[in-house]
Amino acid sequence: MSQCAYLNSKQEKDPTFWNTWAQKTLKNALTLQTLNTNKAKNVILFLGDGMGVPTVTATRILKGQLSGHYGEETQLEMDKFPFVSLAKTYNTDAQVPDSAGTATAYLCGVKANEGTLGVSAAAVRSQCNTTKGNEVTSILKWAKDAGKSVGIVTTTRVNHATPSAAYAHCVDRDWYSDNEMPAEALMHGCKDIARQLFENIPNIDVIMGGGRKFMYPQNTSDVEYPTQPKMSGTRKDGRNLVQEWIDKMKDKKGNYVWNKQQLLSLNPNNVDYLLGLFEPSELAYELERNNDSDPSLTEMVDVAIKVLKKNQNGFYLLVEGGRIDHGHHEGKAKLALYDAVEMDRAIGRADLLTSIHETLTVVTADHSHVFTFGGYTLRGNSIFGLAPKVSDADQKPFTAISYGNGPGYKIVNGGRENISTVNYESSHYQAQAAVPLLSETHGGDDVAVFAKGPMAHLLHGIHEQNYIPHVMAYAACIGQNQNHCMSSGGTVGLQPAFSSMASVLAVTRFLW
Repeated sequence: MSQCAYLNSKQEKDPTFWNTWAQKTLKNALTLQTLNTNKAKNVILFLGDGMGVPTVTATRILKGQLSGHYGEETQLEMDKFPFVSLAKTYNTDAQVPDSAGTATAYLCGVKANEGTLGVSAAAVRSQCNTTKGNEVTSILKWAKDAGKSVGIVTTTRVNHATPSAAYAHCVDRDWYSDNEMPAEALMHGCKDIARQLFENIPNIDVIMGGGRKFMYPQNTSDVEYPTQPKMSGTRKDGRNLVQEWIDKMKDKKGNYVWNKQQLLSLNPNNVDYLLGLFEPSELAYELERNNDSDPSLTEMVDVAIKVLKKNQNGFYLLVEGGRIDHGHHEGKAKLALYDAVEMDRAIGRADLLTSIHETLTVVTADHSHVFTFGGYTLRGNSIFGLAPKVSDADQKPFTAISYGNGPGYKIVNGGRENISTVNYESSHYQAQAAVPLLSETHGGDDVAVFAKGPMAHLLHGIHEQNYIPHVMAYAACIGQNQNHCMSSGGTVGLQPAFSSMASVLAVTRFLW
């Protein structure tokens, strides 16, 4: 037991410790009666892909244990946010959602079909001819149209599901470049997602993540992996989208970077536009990241905010901890949770660079996973460790962490694998699963929505996921609903969102 944990255990035996802590929390809660109704100059959305509530809890424990504590009592940065609600994540055609339909909801304010980006539910997945007329715009575009700077930072490819809904209108999330599109879709004029990144919303101020290979002509060797064909360019149209961006921005203080050294050597005061593509596809998991060549999510967020905040009109920033989801799909909880800890670190960095008085920050997930932990583990048990007793059914040990389905399902000699024979604390250990699948699935449960800053109190109770960008736009006085924005003194009025009773009645009839 560490010294920190030992001191905690001594304190916790004294009722005064718990009473004092609760009274301090109560005193803080009473201050929340004074609502922050300022206008949000800046808006930041942190999206933990696949970060369901069990993942949040396990991340909290891991963060504490990495600091030598038991872990359960630790506070994540998102835990400090004063307002928390739940979002219902289903897609219009799916009880258990995917990341594209959910991204359309929390970015565009409209629920959509599974696998579709920036289009309404009238669009059908993979059917190009259902795109036109069904496009919906995102809060990133609303912010850009209002004169704010806008940015996207992700640990996945920049044309992956989550960031794509901010700028693309695409009936198939897998159309990363024209190489992945069917001939029929190209013939009917549908554009690949990488192309839309540079064409749909001109001059997105900051773009950082992976996905280099989808920007270059087919068979173009990658700058970092020149001898690996699978890292080479994929585009059939022969376009070099990166060079096109560089040429366009050469007189606009635009900078393209592809490694950590280049990124951190920039002076944000001399950068108005930034394109950072750090891998051909996804960025490395945090546990496997090359600290010399690859920037962390926190480092990317730091630079992004410093570039964006120069705009006197403020900014909108989308930040995705995208590989939490990938770790879970692989059944490798350690990879997922370390990425979640890193995203929480990035949230803390953003807090230091902004003010709660003028910045609305929201942290949420697109969906959950069938990840859980249990087994009556004792206080301070390693989050990756064993339950204290063996199974009373097969007399074998088991880890606290398990999955409802996934690649961790394994039968050895007609029974469940005896995990005492494997290294269950390794980075690539696949936790045992109840149902065999090559890839573990999403969960259908609600996800938490943490909020702080102007109008954060509007994220309360249980809501549909598409409610989130409407609140963020309302707070920032952008988008469709600005009738309340005439107040003086920097505060936003509390008039109802609908200007007349007729509007309310119309919506009521629609809902029935």
